Amino acid sequence: MEIRARGARRPYRSYRTLIAAACAALLGVLLTPAGAQGAPRGPHGAVKVSQPVYSYADAVRESVWVDTGLDGDADGVSDRVVADIVRPAEPARQGRKIPVIMDASPYYSCCGRGNESQRKTYDADGTPLSFPLHYDNYFVPRGYAFVAVDVAGTSRSDGCADVGGPSDVRSAKAVVDWLNGRGRAYTTRTGTTRVQAGWTNGRTGMIGKSYDGTIANGVAATGVRGLETIVPISAISSWYDYYFQQGAPLQGSGPDWLANYVESPAARARCQAVQQRLVEEAPRTGDITALWEARDYVKNAGRVTASVFAVHGTQDLNVRTKHLGQWWDALADAGVERKIWLSRTGHVDPFDFRRAEWVDTLHRWFDHYLLGYDNGIERAPMADIERAPGQWSTDRVWPPRGTDTTTLRPAQGPVAGVGTLGRTAARPGTTATFTDDPRLDEEDWAETADLNTPDKSGFVTRPLSHDLRLSGSSTVTVTATPSTETAHLSAVLVDLGPDTIRDYNAPGEGITTLTERTCWGPSTPTDSSCYRETAPRTADVTHTVLSRGWADLGTYASASHGRPLTPGTRYTLTIDLAATDHVVPAGHRLALIVAGTDRGLIQPPSTTPTLTLDLARTSAHLPLVGGARAFTRATTGAAPTDPAAGRSRPDGVAEPRRTPPIPGESG
Repeated sequence: MEIRARGARRPYRSYRTLIAAACAALLGVLLTPAGAQGAPRGPHGAVKVSQPVYSYADAVRESVWVDTGLDGDADGVSDRVVADIVRPAEPARQGRKIPVIMDASPYYSCCGRGNESQRKTYDADGTPLSFPLHYDNYFVPRGYAFVAVDVAGTSRSDGCADVGGPSDVRSAKAVVDWLNGRGRAYTTRTGTTRVQAGWTNGRTGMIGKSYDGTIANGVAATGVRGLETIVPISAISSWYDYYFQQGAPLQGSGPDWLANYVESPAARARCQAVQQRLVEEAPRTGDITALWEARDYVKNAGRVTASVFAVHGTQDLNVRTKHLGQWWDALADAGVERKIWLSRTGHVDPFDFRRAEWVDTLHRWFDHYLLGYDNGIERAPMADIERAPGQWSTDRVWPPRGTDTTTLRPAQGPVAGVGTLGRTAARPGTTATFTDDPRLDEEDWAETADLNTPDKSGFVTRPLSHDLRLSGSSTVTVTATPSTETAHLSAVLVDLGPDTIRDYNAPGEGITTLTERTCWGPSTPTDSSCYRETAPRTADVTHTVLSRGWADLGTYASASHGRPLTPGTRYTLTIDLAATDHVVPAGHRLALIVAGTDRGLIQPPSTTPTLTLDLARTSAHLPLVGGARAFTRATTGAAPTDPAAGRSRPDGVAEPRRTPPIPGESG
């Protein structure tokens, strides 16, 4: 069956794109200073690339406190959040209005942003001196304002952090409303002097990595007017899926820990009631509660009117690509204009793995969606995929046309404990058994894919005669009989064969930070545009885990509520696997491994179960480019000779690191 409305359907061109050409000439006049030279022009005189013609040194730097309409800290006063602004002075003096690039974050004070952990700084009067990242240095001279928002409860903002909930989202949405003339803002935190955003046309693009990109997803899901585009990088789409997957706990803590981590000391003292609700309404049972429902942006993807440029690392073990896959598919179903970059890094910003191309692409993206330039970015290939460290390919749509969900089935193999993976179902009554061992992880299982070990069940194709590409999200349906009342399951897809990869488990998660710096716009004495360069950090391996997923078997009857198991009873459960795009080369083999606790990635159950798989009722459903025909072609032809393809022990990949319980800067 072809995957519906994902890669195969052409996204509609929204009203923003349809009017882009019409308004480009007008905007080019409004936003180009008199006498500016050298800007490339189209056939009708429209500026196609915004040029750095405004003074960054003389830019207006100011702070406003925006009323959110909430009273999260229950002090009887409506909460105000800080929006720190840097914008070119010239357009306002000339009566011209400009668009906004906005990054709403809880991290500006506590933790810093970017690979160099930058924080905002202020002078003695509280006026912003420096903004993290390059967005201000690069885009302000090109006619954009940059707005850095401290979400509620963090830094200088009122209220309480609620970890992706209504307060977080309203913090940023209120600023978008104010930028569009629908909200109130003040010159001070407690004063009564109002301030208007008369310098902007209200057209806003939100950007940010991790928690920041998550806020962008949440605001877009409200359908707020004036938000024209979002660029979520390594972002969460449903907070339940950050802390759990199908009942299996992914973190050893709950959202209360993260709220306490990011809140200012003053907010931490006054927000005890909010933190207690985060404890009580997010039980460690893994049940889906009203708290989690309120933090699920996927269900509201139909409200999104902004275009979306999503970026994610396929080996991100912090914000896993399940978030990307389910958000992307929901946006596709809603017909949202979208673009995607998939790297082979972990939790890394594209500025640090593909810098020049990223700045250029982001520049064109904002020029089109915020300035209205008809520069063709929306007609360019939808997807950029990293195939090897620093080597990229493109696809017109993603997943590519011809991608079909193909069912593969495990069966007994000629070697005890090592099964086969193919199109033919196992004979009824065929089983495989393993015992959960919380000391082991997916790398241990992949390392012993060809060995009969008691901790996992593995199923492997023959060496491939042709490349086989997986593109999108997979599922694995498991029928298992547990020996205890609790059991967690892991399902892992592995490419068995030699490769050079980005070492996503090492510090840097696939990059090495160098000493040389490159500069991206003008600087001031207090705000440098120069950042340390990076290079790929690689490892030579003989297997690659390409996708994984987990579940508590107790959620077999309901995804929202787990229940005790009856030992000796057979249960069927479908496990969602993280989205990926991976080519298993000819000569390699594709493996499916089913096991228990994936050490460092999920928490173990309260018991140590032995599970017996009913192979006739177990199957994997993979998004294969070319579908079943491609799989048959790859597994029935003659495989090329490759003496290393049969080995699966790792050479250089680092030991897995425990994922920090914070969707922030971990590399």
